[in-house]
Amino acid sequence: MARSPALLLLLSLGLCCTGAQGQRNTMEARFLNRNMKHPQEGQPLELECMPFNIDNGVSWIRQDKDGKLHFIVYISPLSRTAFPRNERTSSQFEGSKQGSSFRLVVKNFRAQDQGTYFCIANINQMLYFSSGQPAFFPATTTAAPTTAAATTQSSHVNKDICMPSSEPGTSSENILNLYCEIFIWAPLAGVCLVLLVALIVTIVLCQKTRRRRCRCKRPPNGKPGAKPCVPTRHI
Repeated sequence: MARSPALLLLLSLGLCCTGAQGQRNTMEARFLNRNMKHPQEGQPLELECMPFNIDNGVSWIRQDKDGKLHFIVYISPLSRTAFPRNERTSSQFEGSKQGSSFRLVVKNFRAQDQGTYFCIANINQMLYFSSGQPAFFPATTTAAPTTAAATTQSSHVNKDICMPSSEPGTSSENILNLYCEIFIWAPLAGVCLVLLVALIVTIVLCQKTRRRRCRCKRPPNGKPGAKPCVPTRHI
């Protein structure tokens, strides 16, 4: 029991040291202007990366809306830059090291530059990723009354789709009225045709039954087995 406080102390120290090391190994990517919320189209955008070790270089990447990663630039500890295809300069981006931060400048922010920006550091053969900084234009919203008016208009069209209009009908209205008449008269015509066929069949069956009854021979005096009477002649 006497060793329990010492064991608890060792565990707490280990957790604190691990948490402190985790905090030291964090990286952050952010807007250089802390008050900025969204970039403006056609304006330059400045970002900075704050690594925990400035003795290693940093790479800037962008993740677009589809989740694809795009390499932008590598910035060395001596502020040397390497763009895609090992280019030293770029017409759209600038990279530099300013003190303890590695900065990226988008000269002319466009729609295709939107995305989430990260910085990556390769330290002791391990990759460390920073937090992502979203850079998107402000979302545009549509007016709600327009949608409500469109919904009301569509409901009126659905209700009055088969009603004749007082004005001279257009071709679309005439077609709709024609469809309505077809939907009304086609079932009625079908019912009348079925009744007509049933009537014809009934008449034919009645005629056959009547003919069978007429072919049966009946005794002349109405009694079964009676011989027919022969008329007598007087000479």
